[in-house]
Amino acid sequence: MVCAEAGAISTGYPVLDAELPGGGWPLGLVEVLQDRPEQHVWQLTGPALDHALKSQAGPVVLVAAPFDPFLSSLQAHGIPADRLLWVRATQPAERLWAAEQALRCGEVAGVLAWLPKASSTELRRLQMAAQQHSRLLFVFRSLRCAQDASPARVRLQVTGTEAMEVRILKRRGPSLATTLLLPAHPARLAALLEARKFRPASRPHLARLSPAPTAIPGRRLHALDRIAAPG
Repeated sequence: MVCAEAGAISTGYPVLDAELPGGGWPLGLVEVLQDRPEQHVWQLTGPALDHALKSQAGPVVLVAAPFDPFLSSLQAHGIPADRLLWVRATQPAERLWAAEQALRCGEVAGVLAWLPKASSTELRRLQMAAQQHSRLLFVFRSLRCAQDASPARVRLQVTGTEAMEVRILKRRGPSLATTLLLPAHPARLAALLEARKFRPASRPHLARLSPAPTAIPGRRLHALDRIAAPG
């Protein structure tokens, strides 16, 4: 999964890797613009997070995630539910503070943050923290932000339902005019969904992850504990 160029991790999609400098996600800010804030999150980030979790002892931190993570999707990407730390923060300043503190925690494997109101200056601060500490950082924002200035090393527009339609809005080097089509489900989850077509209909189980602030037994995540949601 680790790419040849230092400071990049494979996206898990060869067609996308081929279009990104270094052959994968940079260790720094990746900005994802969507019309639905929960759409394709694990499909897009899962392969890289799986790799990061194998090389770090700590969790993936979700800051202000607007959805309950679906266990079947997590398992399909090899992401254990107990390796997620879900920080519920409602105010823009709280979200920014939580994301920056997570980036500075030595054992954190990666950060996913939903920051619809972050300014370019605030995003630049997060980019510097992510790059300084060699962290994967995905920031999710609305498609309406496409015209705003951004310090992100890679900036994507992600749409589509049956497949992920990915446009690279910003990368090092020339822009990419074409849209990349990526599978909407990983192979393991696609096989599971296909198998369920031949079973009696059942109601999917949506598990709510425990919001406990300590994700590593015997260890604390320092300042993050101050705003992680109570149980």
